[in-house]
Amino acid sequence: MVMENSRRQSLLPSFLYSPTCSFTPKTTNVQPSSFLIPAPSEPGKIEMYSPQFYAACTFGGILSCGLTHMAVTPLDLVKCNMQIDPAKYKSISSGFGVLLKEQGARGFFRGWVPTLLGYSAQGACKFGFYEFFKKYYSDLAGAENAVKYKTLIYLAGSASAEVIADIALCPFEAVKVRVQTQPGFARGLSDGMPKFVRAEGTMGLYKGLVPLWGRQIPYTMMKFASFETIVELIYKHAVPKPKNECSKPTQLGISFAGGYIAGVFCAIVSHPADNLVSFLNNAKGATVGDAVKKMGVLGLFTRGLPLRIVMIGTLTGAQWGIYDAFKVFVGLPTTGGAPPVAPADSEVAKV
Repeated sequence: MVMENSRRQSLLPSFLYSPTCSFTPKTTNVQPSSFLIPAPSEPGKIEMYSPQFYAACTFGGILSCGLTHMAVTPLDLVKCNMQIDPAKYKSISSGFGVLLKEQGARGFFRGWVPTLLGYSAQGACKFGFYEFFKKYYSDLAGAENAVKYKTLIYLAGSASAEVIADIALCPFEAVKVRVQTQPGFARGLSDGMPKFVRAEGTMGLYKGLVPLWGRQIPYTMMKFASFETIVELIYKHAVPKPKNECSKPTQLGISFAGGYIAGVFCAIVSHPADNLVSFLNNAKGATVGDAVKKMGVLGLFTRGLPLRIVMIGTLTGAQWGIYDAFKVFVGLPTTGGAPPVAPADSEVAKV
């Protein structure tokens, strides 16, 4: 066990296992203020809601969002161009054909750097602050109401986290869309960001923030609330034994399945705003009214939707799989599962 903990810690950033942090179990009797179950306070373990816990969730969010969004850059590239120029990019298959013919295979990953950095920053804030706000709102509600209104807490926690996450993402998203939809504008982030700022000023990087909130906040609320609910239902109705008796691969498979299903719903509710973000970041001085006039209301809801469902479903499933895999790796339980109950102070999470 000692060797296992030492090997695991050696692979992790030092801030997750600070030697100055104490993991001594608390002996005082404190009334539980949250329905969430604390993790073991054993040496080498990360205590729930400690600074190390939130640091681990933040780091897991960086991995889950940054890597997955970078991996689907080709799909995102075709999707953005279908939204901006549907006459040229008529379908998924023809869109890939046009890009391959005009830009070659390397063109499929144009804009991968702002994608990686932007969504890594967003993922850090999204997952880290979601865990924080979920605990915070649970404490405000009290143990009984936290159980009764758990879905509202999931929604409020995820919305609060996404407001912060999008502020981190917005400048990178603006440059990414411009690089991907205007060939010749820039090669990537290093020359695209300065060129964008010279043309539209620093605040121009944030002109798409409100539509980005309009896209991402409903997306994230659906992503977290539906995931938590779907995973709970899977364990309740589809798995013949309790979560703590399931193997880790089984739990991670359920995380991926729940994330994929949640991602389909996410794509549908956030798609109109996604079209707006792409339109505004592509055209200098464009407004929301211009976008509605050019694309039409129906176009806002449907243009590029099938591709986005495939992309976001896969993306969301992979994000939850990577996030929970990292949590398991550092000794934390996977997200969701059993209906929440107010624990006694001595109860610990079962990993």
